[in-house]
Amino acid sequence: MTDTSLSSTDSAADLISDNAPESHEAETDTPEAIHEDRLWRDGGWTARVIKNEDDDGWAVEMIKDGEQEPALVGPWTMGRNKKDPKPLDVSAFNTLVKTASEVLRRHEQQLRAQLHKSVRVAAATGDEDLEITLDIVPDEDEPYALLTALDAFGEQLAQVQVAANFKLSKASAASWVENEFRRPS
Repeated sequence: MTDTSLSSTDSAADLISDNAPESHEAETDTPEAIHEDRLWRDGGWTARVIKNEDDDGWAVEMIKDGEQEPALVGPWTMGRNKKDPKPLDVSAFNTLVKTASEVLRRHEQQLRAQLHKSVRVAAATGDEDLEITLDIVPDEDEPYALLTALDAFGEQLAQVQVAANFKLSKASAASWVENEFRRPS
């Protein structure tokens, strides 16, 4: 059996290109699966066991295909000889994928909570509640937000563009409704 573990100078791409058969077919977007002791790629994820720079141990990083930064970096178990890392296997990889996916999901939820706010206020007629939403568009050059009024059925009644730092509260939403959905100053 040949040793295909990565040295500090090898990269996953080098390892793949060195071992991949030549093909004249068009490349696909899905990388070929790899199942090695320190490198495991499958199902849109790559797990790579790396030397932990903080101590003498090992770490594992999980990278989602197409991303530059790891979604998860954590400690990795030492092998039986207490020197080398424990090899990756299907069970460990599946657990890592589940954990990294959960980290990404929580991050997306947190970002959504920061960029989307919602309050309920009484309509001007007083016969129904309106949902007033603020959706921040984090444009690098000119960030802004969309203030939207929705009726009880989710139908849009009005929408205006406001500053990204607009503070949505029950009072500001009620004021906007009372002013017949004119752009807040």
